[in-house]
Amino acid sequence: MVPQSAIELAKRFEGFEKRVKRGTEISAVPYVCPAGFWTIGYGHLCAQDHPPITQDEAEAYLAQDLVKALNATLRHCPVLATEPEGRLAAIVDFTFNLGAGRLQTSTLRRRINQRDWSGAAMELQRWVYGGGRVLQGLMTRREAEVQLMLCSDELRTGRSG
Repeated sequence: MVPQSAIELAKRFEGFEKRVKRGTEISAVPYVCPAGFWTIGYGHLCAQDHPPITQDEAEAYLAQDLVKALNATLRHCPVLATEPEGRLAAIVDFTFNLGAGRLQTSTLRRRINQRDWSGAAMELQRWVYGGGRVLQGLMTRREAEVQLMLCSDELRTGRSG
C-alpha cells in the first residue's frame, strides 16, 4: 500500500493547477513540465493530444502512478520494506518524480541499500535539475523528502536533531 505521506508529497509538488472550464466541470489539460515532458493532472506522463481530465481522473492516474513507483522503489531498494514508512514515502516520491530508471542507476540507491541515511540525504539533494537548470521547486521537494527520511530515523531511535 502506498504510504499516505507519499501521496501528500506528490499532490503538494505536482498540484492540479492546469485547469480549464468545460461546462461546469474543471478539467486539467496537457502541459509541458519543466523537464520537457508532456504531463497532465498530478504529473502523469501523457501524449500532447491527451484529452482534458477531471479531478477524479487525475486522482486515479496518481494512484496508478504511485503504485508503480512503490513497486519499483521496493524492487531497487528492498531494505525500505523494513524501514519506517516516512523513509519509504520519501523515496517513493523521488521515484514517482524522476522515474525508476533514475533510482536504479543512482548513488542514492546504493546509499539506501547500505542504510547510509545521511549519505542518502546528501544524494537526494543533488537531484534538483530540470531542463538543465536548478529548479526551486525541485530543491523544495528534495528538502521535504530529506526531512521525511531523516525524521523517520529520529522517530525510530528516539533522538531528535
